[in-house]
Amino acid sequence: MFDPNAAEKARLAAAESRRFNVHTEGANHDGTIHVEGDLDLADALDLEAAIAQRAEELRQLGSIESLDVRRSIAAGDIARRCLGLDQATEDGSASGTTSVVKPRRVVIHVHLSAAAISRDEAGVAHVDETRSVISTDQVRDWCGNPDTEVVIKPIIDLDDHHHTDAYAIPDRMAEQLHLTQPSCAFPWCDRPSRRCDTDHVTAHDKSGSDGNAGPTCSCNLAPLCRRHHRAKTHTAWTYDKTDTATYLWRSPHGLHLVKHRGETRLVTAHPPGVTGSPRRR
Repeated sequence: MFDPNAAEKARLAAAESRRFNVHTEGANHDGTIHVEGDLDLADALDLEAAIAQRAEELRQLGSIESLDVRRSIAAGDIARRCLGLDQATEDGSASGTTSVVKPRRVVIHVHLSAAAISRDEAGVAHVDETRSVISTDQVRDWCGNPDTEVVIKPIIDLDDHHHTDAYAIPDRMAEQLHLTQPSCAFPWCDRPSRRCDTDHVTAHDKSGSDGNAGPTCSCNLAPLCRRHHRAKTHTAWTYDKTDTATYLWRSPHGLHLVKHRGETRLVTAHPPGVTGSPRRR
């Protein structure tokens, strides 16, 4: 009333600070995460009404969980309903919506012994999107939900060597690489490998130290994010793949670093027997 300009600035600042964060990177071992945010009041009231309504529906359907647990389940149900809405016509324009509940999709890669995934022994699982560790009991609960679509991937031996004469990388070979190396192969880069380019360590159209062109095979592939792919291609950074999950890098200044399964360590500036500047590949 006495300073409308300041009041308007405060209102605009509050509107700009709205946020909604789902902290998937902080998943607990029991498979739960923290969600928090600052919403517009009207949006918050709508969200509260939707969650309360769905929680009550779950109770009427026979859920014996507490109200707090039903509300948390309701949030996921609402999300899947939104993801299942068909709002586009063939030409891409918006149209009427058809409410279809999109199933929760659980894709399982089994890397454990039969004993570890049985009900007789507790095991652990890694969530690919968040790189968090949860219990196999939690995965079992997800798969047991009637709204869940479970996909079991074919067995991939991470130590097998695959080869193709083509430049294009087959899906099975790319999947083996993602499972073996979870992040960009460049030192200290933690970008998930599924969001990276798949690089031929020795270029497919260039010769390696033995005079042969770089093959498309398990021992000559690495995940590199776009930035570090360009650094390897256009600068003096070079590297070799020493085993299925280890990469030896040489910097333009003579540093030698090892990246192994997401961890980076400095080896030495000039290893014994290595002289001169690194080769460009």
